[in-house]
Parts: sequence; structure tokens; C-alpha cells
Amino acid sequence: MTLTTNYLGLPLKNPLVASSSPLSHTVDSIQRLEDAGASAVVMYSLFEEQITFDSLYVDHYLRSNKDSFAESLSYFPEMDKYNVWPDEYLNLIRRAKESVDIPIIGSLNGVSIGGWTNYATLIEDAGVDALELNVYYVPTSLEITGREVEDIYVDMLRQVKRSVTIPVAVKLSPFFSSVANMSKRLVDHGANGLVLFNRFYQPDLDLENLEVAPRLVLSNSDELRLPLRWVAILYGRIMADLALTTGIHSRDDVLKGLMAGAKVTMMASELLQNGMRRIKEILRELEEWMEEHEYVSVAQMIGSMSQQHCAEPAAFERANYMKTLDSFQPVN
Repeated sequence: MTLTTNYLGLPLKNPLVASSSPLSHTVDSIQRLEDAGASAVVMYSLFEEQITFDSLYVDHYLRSNKDSFAESLSYFPEMDKYNVWPDEYLNLIRRAKESVDIPIIGSLNGVSIGGWTNYATLIEDAGVDALELNVYYVPTSLEITGREVEDIYVDMLRQVKRSVTIPVAVKLSPFFSSVANMSKRLVDHGANGLVLFNRFYQPDLDLENLEVAPRLVLSNSDELRLPLRWVAILYGRIMADLALTTGIHSRDDVLKGLMAGAKVTMMASELLQNGMRRIKEILRELEEWMEEHEYVSVAQMIGSMSQQHCAEPAAFERANYMKTLDSFQPVN
């Protein structure tokens, strides 16, 4: 049997990709991901804010005027401690490419159109095999429309595509009013792949100190269901590779993602919680399952349970909502 797959035109030895996380902060860690069996690594994101701070010395001006708006400073991380500066990020990519044989996928996180997207070219020049655009945008204005929000994503993609020749994937939010149409628009404007979904980290409230508190909560397998539905719906309907991220913690999660239609499944939380060894364990369990069920390749299962190939296509739509409610039996 073979576990090989193809994502963004990149031949991969298996469908398990290490998604963007602190595990790609060092060359040593990237090497250990390769040794554990990861078929590719998505670099942690280079943030628009880092590039802005670096190029305009905003940090200097914030500090020089800190007495006038001291509270606002608390919302900015210490930029000399947060990840690395853009030049160091590019150097890390170069060293990683020299040290491993698996594909390295760069990651840009931002929302505005401007000079920061020029770093897409620099990341390509550093040697990445593909680029993932991780768009984090919270439209808080009462005046901005849904179509205007969509245009921000499309315009950013178009600008990046004009500046690079490598494949580009967009990491999507699940909060569009029409995920299917938005996916089509992105593919029509050049996206080679879609990563479903961006897992937005929500603020919490500290009731003792009366402060807004950022809290990182890792994913669990239950969160797989939302991207699973949309991967299954989009498979075969758009001309782009699909990657499923969020909720990949076990062999069964990987199998579900592939059968829904994903070319790869991306994992971070499971590795952060239980170590990189989980990649090797899940791959072994995947091979055992395939042998038991007489699958000869990963390609054979990709999309086999998508909406197109499902005996009950409506199960991915409203009918599933009613059926799920009807199946629940309350405890007496």
C-alpha cells in the first residue's frame, strides 16, 4: 500500500502535515518533525504587525509616547520577544530548507493590502515550496458589508499571486455568509488550495482584574465536524486542493478528513499536547486500518465520502440537523 498524496503540486510521502505552530520555531524542531514522519511543515506565521514594527520603528514611537497612552501599550506584545523579526524568519526558512528533505510551506498572517505582502516574494526567495495566507480579520465596523469583507480577502490574494510563482493556499474562516461561494471566488482568483478552517482565538474576561485576557485553548476532535462538512461539500466542485485543519488528533480524524475530500490533514494541537511521536503512531495505525479494510492507497479513499459520493447528500445540509436532534435521547 502507499500513503503518498499530492498537495499544492507537492508530492508528499503521507497525508500528515505539521500545521503552523511553535514547533516550527527552530531548525532542530523542524528536523524532529521530519524524523517523526511529517510529510511537510507549515512554518509559524510571520505577522503583518511584525513587519510593520520592523519597517516603521513603531515600537520606538510607542515607547517615546507611552505616558500619553500607557494603557494601549499593554495590547502590544514585546516585539523583541514575540517570535522573530522578519529577517530572522527568512534565515530560519533558508536553514530549514538546507536541513530537511520535506517541503516547507511559508505562512503570512495579516489582513491589509500594502507593503507587507511584498514579504511573500522574500519568503519565496528564501526557498519555501508553497505559501499559506492566514487571514485573521474581525470586521467590527457597523458600516462594512459582507461583500466588502470578502473583497479584502480576494484583493490580498490577488496581490500576493502577482508577486510569487509558488503555489498559494488560503486559510479560510468559517464565518462567511456563503462559504461555498467565497471558496469559489478565491479559487477563481488564483488560490491553489484552501485550508479549512482558521481557528480564531477568542478573548476572555478576567473577572478579578477586570481585564481582557488572551487565553490559548487547544483544539479537540469534536471541532473536526465543521471543516469536515465543508471539505465534503467543496470536494469535486472547485479546482483546488483541500486541506483539513482543526480537530486532527487521531487515526480516525485523519481517515475522516481524507474520505471527506482533503488531500492532507494538518495537525498542531495533538503534537503540542502529546509530542511529535504521535505522527509516527498515527501513521502506523493508518497503515493497519488500510490493510484491514483492503485499501491500497490514500488516493483511493480521498473524497470517497464527500457529498458527491455520499448515498445521502442531504446529510451534509439541513437534513442532518433535524436527524441529529431526533436521535438525541435525554437522560431520565
